[in-house]
Amino acid sequence: MNKLKGLVLGFLVWIIYKIISITWRVKIFEPTSLKSELEQNKSVVLAHFHGDELVLISLVKKYRIATMTSTSKDGEIMNTALKLLGAKTSRGSSTRGGIGALKGLLRLSKMGHNISFAVDGPKGPLFQIKPGVFELSRLTHTNIYSCGVFCDRAWHFPKSWNKTFFPKPFALIYIYWSGPLSAISKEQDPRSANLANSLQNQLFDARRNAANFIAATSVRI
Repeated sequence: MNKLKGLVLGFLVWIIYKIISITWRVKIFEPTSLKSELEQNKSVVLAHFHGDELVLISLVKKYRIATMTSTSKDGEIMNTALKLLGAKTSRGSSTRGGIGALKGLLRLSKMGHNISFAVDGPKGPLFQIKPGVFELSRLTHTNIYSCGVFCDRAWHFPKSWNKTFFPKPFALIYIYWSGPLSAISKEQDPRSANLANSLQNQLFDARRNAANFIAATSVRI
């Protein structure tokens, strides 16, 4: 019954999301290297902070996205909605079913899908980079690109640990990709503080660029 409930709620979430997201005005900046890899159907890791994912799932078809979803009740809802939006999913998290989920992501990467990865998930702390993204890059031999998201109007959820937000109808959204951080080699430690700092700086830089675009657009208007 729980699975059925998750499927029904996921379907409703998908409908609501589609109705609202179709009104968004989305602008995207991609570095030349990312454009080239996408055109060549090379798999990449698309890194982002957990709080930005409600925007980014609107891009699942554009970027041929595969991602990890939790095996929890809420995860069932998200898994259903993501699949209806066109994403490929692998069930599990760093706290439950992680090994199986990672194997699923490796398989999907080999099939040409790009892996969307919330670097501070599943439960934070906020903005703290976990080693999973580097382990994934090492195993798949893929470059890591970082995403920054900013929009001019949104509903915010400050009590959530990830400070997530959901753009309002007709919001102007700017998505800025930076990088790449080259594929992690066998010699590099995924738990390296230097790697975490490099990716964190790249992510914050992308966020600043996205925010600057929105600010400049507002001044022009």
